Amino acid sequence: MKRSELKTEEYNPYYYQYIQLVPDEWDIVKGLEKSMTQVLDFFNTLTEEQGNFKYAEGKWSIKEVLQHIIDNERVFSYRALRFSRKDKEALPGYDQDNYVPMSKTDRLILADVILDYKNVRMASISLFKSMDEDMLQHIGNANGSPMSARVAAYILIGHEIHHVKVIQERYL
Repeated sequence: MKRSELKTEEYNPYYYQYIQLVPDEWDIVKGLEKSMTQVLDFFNTLTEEQGNFKYAEGKWSIKEVLQHIIDNERVFSYRALRFSRKDKEALPGYDQDNYVPMSKTDRLILADVILDYKNVRMASISLFKSMDEDMLQHIGNANGSPMSARVAAYILIGHEIHHVKVIQERYL
C-alpha cells in the first residue's frame, strides 16, 4: 500500500501536511524502517550541547523535539492499535504543549533519548507488521476526526520528517 492510496475520508485534512512528506514508494513498514534509520543517523551526529540548544526563548530544545516525536509515536501507535481492532470508542486528543515540559527531557542525556526513540520505533514496526491490509483500513475516531490505522502510520513518518527539517533549518 502506498501513501497515495489513502482516501481523504480516512483522516482530518490537517494531517495532510505530514502525510505528503512521506515518499510514495514507501509502504508502512519500509517507511517506518527507513525513517528510523534517517532519524537515528541524524540525531547520532549531534553533541550533547546541540541536544540542549533552543533557538529562541520559549522554544523546545532539540532533545525536547525528539521527545515530542517519541510522545507522538506512542499516542498514534496506540490509536492505530485501537482502530485496527475495530474499537469504535472515540479517543481524545492530547496537548503536546503540556507533554514536553512534563517529560523533563532536559535532565536526560541525548543518547538516552535517542535510545528511547529507537525502542519506541521498533515497537511500532512490530505493531504495524502484525496488521494485515484489512486491519490497517479500519477507521476510528481520534480527537473528533476519522483516522485509519494506516493513516496513523503515515502521520508518524511524516511528522518526524517535518521535525527533522525544522531542526535542520532553525537549530543548526
